[in-house]
Amino acid sequence: MKMAIERGIIVIVGLILQIALSLGMYLFFIENFYIVYVFFKIIGLLLTLHLIRESKNYSYTLPIIISLILFPILGTLLYIIFYRNKNNSKTLKNIKQSESESKKYLVQNEKIKEQFKNNGKMRYLSDFAGYPITTNNDITYYPLGEIAFKDMLEELKKAKEFIFFEYFIVAHGKMWDSILEILEEKAKQGVDVRVMYDDLGCLSTLKKSYPNELEAKGIKCVVFNKLNPIAGVIMNNRDHRKILDIDGKVAFSGGINIADEYINMNSKYGHWKDNAIKISGDAVWNYTVMFLTMWNAFKKEDEDFNKFKYDFTNKEEPQGYIVPYGETPLDTEITGEDVYLNIINQANDYVYIFTPYLIIDTDMINALTLAVKRGVDVRIVIPGIPDKKIVYTLTESYVEPLVKGGVKIYKYTPGFVHSKVFVSDDNVATVGTINLDYRSLYLHFECGCYMEGVDVIKDIKKDLINTMEKSVEVSKSDANPKFFKSIWQSALRLVAPLM
Repeated sequence: MKMAIERGIIVIVGLILQIALSLGMYLFFIENFYIVYVFFKIIGLLLTLHLIRESKNYSYTLPIIISLILFPILGTLLYIIFYRNKNNSKTLKNIKQSESESKKYLVQNEKIKEQFKNNGKMRYLSDFAGYPITTNNDITYYPLGEIAFKDMLEELKKAKEFIFFEYFIVAHGKMWDSILEILEEKAKQGVDVRVMYDDLGCLSTLKKSYPNELEAKGIKCVVFNKLNPIAGVIMNNRDHRKILDIDGKVAFSGGINIADEYINMNSKYGHWKDNAIKISGDAVWNYTVMFLTMWNAFKKEDEDFNKFKYDFTNKEEPQGYIVPYGETPLDTEITGEDVYLNIINQANDYVYIFTPYLIIDTDMINALTLAVKRGVDVRIVIPGIPDKKIVYTLTESYVEPLVKGGVKIYKYTPGFVHSKVFVSDDNVATVGTINLDYRSLYLHFECGCYMEGVDVIKDIKKDLINTMEKSVEVSKSDANPKFFKSIWQSALRLVAPLM
């Protein structure tokens, strides 16, 4: 906590200085206020028109548009501080370049493409999101982090060539210490061990000098997007992915980070309901490319990714389709939300959802309630015990219109739900890191795994049903907030995209 406070103070001071500079400019021009006001009014109008034209989602850009219209001077200065062009960031330019260069490694098998040519959801992922569909895989679903953790340790012990490790949060404790012990041993054996974690995610858990400690153990380390008090908008773009890739043979992903609460040790929020998946097969390559793309944006280390590709023996009768996919704020696709919307819009029987946060736009609200009107059984499981009270209040504000629209909302009373899962019609599912909130859908680097026609889908559905049995359904009366709380929720919605 001391580390987080010290580093947080530096960042806050930097932001205060930027705002102070902005106010200083305002006071400097106060004598010519009318001229300055008209000038900024015009600038604010132009910026508003720019946001309307370029916005991927108007709900997301609404707070800055309101500030530009009502307070053109302050709004313009805040736009410069918090929303300036991402192309000005060296870090984001490097990532964008690396993403562009890595596309050549994500090639769709034409025989498989012929099989799904009439499937719109998979055509979208292959043709527009750019992630190849695969059939030659084995996949395991873990309904709890502690179950997945045991298999993660066993697979790590088998590593012979490389271990790629990319997580939003890493914290000292039994989980990380057990993993680190194996990573250190494997590094001594000559295995290429690479660890990447997000600087903000680990603000309160790891020292600023921790990469040096890992390097001393023979473990390569990249800290994603180091906090910078003058970084502005770039600080919003975090690496929220969870990827463990071992020799290109096995990959783990899902909701769990690397901290003890994710395996139900020392959880402050009751029982921690999370999940993970393990894949062995051709789909692992998508995760390998995702990791190497991000790694080489910071360290230009690999001229040819193909040396990390494992050649799997083809199954005689491959079953179903699996496609790990990434979400990036640097392209024109909103892949995470589009995958979710495609599942909802094409559901016929049911859609069951796990999400820790429910801070959604009108497109998502309309899709969920329209599905109900089509006769689809739509159910969403959210936490019963919140980890962030203000964010939870926001989540509750979206419960009201959904429940009134016929969506069934369940609160997991034993504790906190951290899973991010959709399952529909016994045939389609996606498991990953993408929350139903603005940060995951528009700001963060994320990953998910879409699957269709695979046996493991029945395990995912079973997990949701079992969890709902331990939860309480929110009634219409419970969803309807009291007067003052409704005002507070409405105010929070204005700044929801910033939270």
